[in-house]
Amino acid sequence: MKLTKTFNAFFENEKSGGLLLLFVTIASLILANSSFQTEYISFWEKDLGHHSITHWINDGLMTIFFLLIGLELEREIYHGELSNIKNASLPIMAAFGGMLIPAAIFLALNFGTATQNGAGIPMATDIAFAIGILSLLGSKVPASLKIFLTALAVIDDLGAIIVIAVFYTKSISFLNLAIALGIWGVLFILNRKKVHYILPYLIGGTAMWYFMLNSGVHATITGVILAFVIPFGDGGENSISHKLQHYLHKPVAFFILPLFAVANTCIAIKPDWHEGLNHPNTFGIVLGLVLGKPLGILLFSFIGVSAGICSLPKELKWPHILGAGMLGGIGFTMSIFITILAFKDPETIVFSKIAILIASMLSGFFGYFYLKYTLKEKKKKKLIRK
Repeated sequence: MKLTKTFNAFFENEKSGGLLLLFVTIASLILANSSFQTEYISFWEKDLGHHSITHWINDGLMTIFFLLIGLELEREIYHGELSNIKNASLPIMAAFGGMLIPAAIFLALNFGTATQNGAGIPMATDIAFAIGILSLLGSKVPASLKIFLTALAVIDDLGAIIVIAVFYTKSISFLNLAIALGIWGVLFILNRKKVHYILPYLIGGTAMWYFMLNSGVHATITGVILAFVIPFGDGGENSISHKLQHYLHKPVAFFILPLFAVANTCIAIKPDWHEGLNHPNTFGIVLGLVLGKPLGILLFSFIGVSAGICSLPKELKWPHILGAGMLGGIGFTMSIFITILAFKDPETIVFSKIAILIASMLSGFFGYFYLKYTLKEKKKKKLIRK
């Protein structure tokens, strides 16, 4: 299977970005538990225009990350894996299973409790981390597995965005929301009138973000809906959508996501930290990501193929789907993002973040070594046949 130039560029950026995320997360945890602990943690909590630095990163810079997700999703729909319903159906089915089963496991442990609002936490997949781990396996990875995992993670992120919009919006200012949507409507008209200049869309997007921020709907949603009014054209290298996507890849992978990781993993780990893990909330997060993700992805993929809804690409085998499901359990960025929205209690947020880190580490470890063994066995069989 031949990979497009755009997909290869995206995969390479996500691969490097994932490895950088791992490095800065470890560095942040070390600093947060060093002799600089007080100064380091207070820096991220410092007030800047009535909001903390962390808040500006989470509500501001992360909108650009969601804009990139929207542009990538749009490209997948028009020219990529999702442009053909037969090709798209497998990662779509897998993503549904990868969201529903982890949420069901979490709710089974937390329904009726103060932490049931965290059901969205184990539903997410971190694209950068998952691709970063997959890339460590090198040329042994089939192209179809790279495409499957990438499409799965993009659809997964779309699901997480919908969950944020529907379930984590507390109160709505309909006036601000109407203004934000009105601006989106104007941008949509510009798109239909074939206005192919990026400036009006960026100015309109900034204004839309401001009103969305004050509407009660999470401001980062602006990034996704803005992506779908930026002219796609023929999707070629000269289209606005392609240019913007190309320009955003490196800043998002090497600045915004690492900054988000650093700001949100400055966790002071107390000596009794393990006691906080003995709770349905943390059990639900760990079990949802480590077990629920691979189970849901494999089960729903199998149901889809068995029912004739989708088909398994020639290079892909069921062990590959299971391995991709394990890597899907690396929630990290989106899981932490949803944690911040789901809970208000600082202690619950800290223990949830620790659970996400543990689950993501286990998922990455299991996924890497399982796929390494699986791909090695496949290579051996080919050599024996020769």
